Amino acid sequence: MEHLLKGLGVALITPFRQDYKIDYKALEELVEEQISGGTDYIVALGTTGETPTLSDEEQKEIISCICKTVNKRVPVILGMGGNDPAKVIKNIESTNLEDIQGILSVTPFYNKPSQKGLIEYYKKISAASPVPVILYNVPGRTGTNMLPETTVEIAKTCSNVIAVKEASGICGQAGKIAKDCPSTFAVVSGDDGLTLPIMSVGGIGVISVMANALPKHMSLMVHLANEGNFIAARKIHMQLLNFFKLLFKEGNPCGIKALLEIMGKTKNVLRLPLYPISLDLYKELEKELKNVI
Repeated sequence: MEHLLKGLGVALITPFRQDYKIDYKALEELVEEQISGGTDYIVALGTTGETPTLSDEEQKEIISCICKTVNKRVPVILGMGGNDPAKVIKNIESTNLEDIQGILSVTPFYNKPSQKGLIEYYKKISAASPVPVILYNVPGRTGTNMLPETTVEIAKTCSNVIAVKEASGICGQAGKIAKDCPSTFAVVSGDDGLTLPIMSVGGIGVISVMANALPKHMSLMVHLANEGNFIAARKIHMQLLNFFKLLFKEGNPCGIKALLEIMGKTKNVLRLPLYPISLDLYKELEKELKNVI
C-alpha cells in the first residue's frame, strides 16, 4: 500500500481579491489545476496559505471550498499547529475532519522548546487527532530545529504520526530520519530546491510552493524520482533551479503570488505584514517564466 504522502503535495496559497477578501472562484480554479496537473494531494491552511491572517470563519470556509472542489479525488491535508498544545487540541476537536486525510502540525514556534518538550508535545497532539499526523520541521520560521533522533522517537512512539515535512535545509538530517525511522514513516521535502537531494536519500516527495504555478513540471519531476529515474528528474530540477531561488528571494508566499499574477491566475495581493515583491524581482520572474514555459 502506497504512503498517503507519496508524490507531489502542494502548499496551496489563499488567493485574495483587490479588497483583500478571499477569491473563492480563483481558489476553486487553482485546485482544479492542481488535480489536472498531477498533484497527488492538497495541503491547505499552511504557511503559504497566509493562515495567521485568516479568521476562524474564513478558515472554515476555505476548508469547505477546497474539500467540495476536490470531491475526494485526492487527499486533503490540513495545516493545524501552534505553540500551545491545549489550543491545538481544541482546534482539532472543534474542526470537521470528515473530508480531511491528515493534519500537518508545525513544531511550536517562539517558545523554543527542548527536544524532550517536542516529544511530549507531539504525544499530546497525536493522542488527540482522529486522523494521521505529519510533523513539520522548519527551524528558519520556528526558531527550533527538531533533531533526527527526536523525529525518529516520535515516529516510533506515536503510531498515527506518519511522516515529517523536513524543511531544515539539512539533507543529512533528512537522510538520517529515513534511515532510522519505521518503514511506515515517511520523509517529505519541505523545500522545493532540495526535493531531489532529499528523495535521493529516502524521501518520497515534496510539499511544494512551486506547484501552485507549475504542477505539471513538479509532479513529473517527483514521479520520475520515485520511479528511480533521477537522470530525467534532474533535467526538470535544473530547468526550475533559478525559479526555486527567485520564488523565496523576498519571502513566501510573496514570490509565488507574483508569479501566479504574471501567469494570469490570481491577483498579487497579500495581507500584512506580508508585502508584494519589488518590481525588479517581479521582472526577473517574468523573464524566468519565459525560459521554462
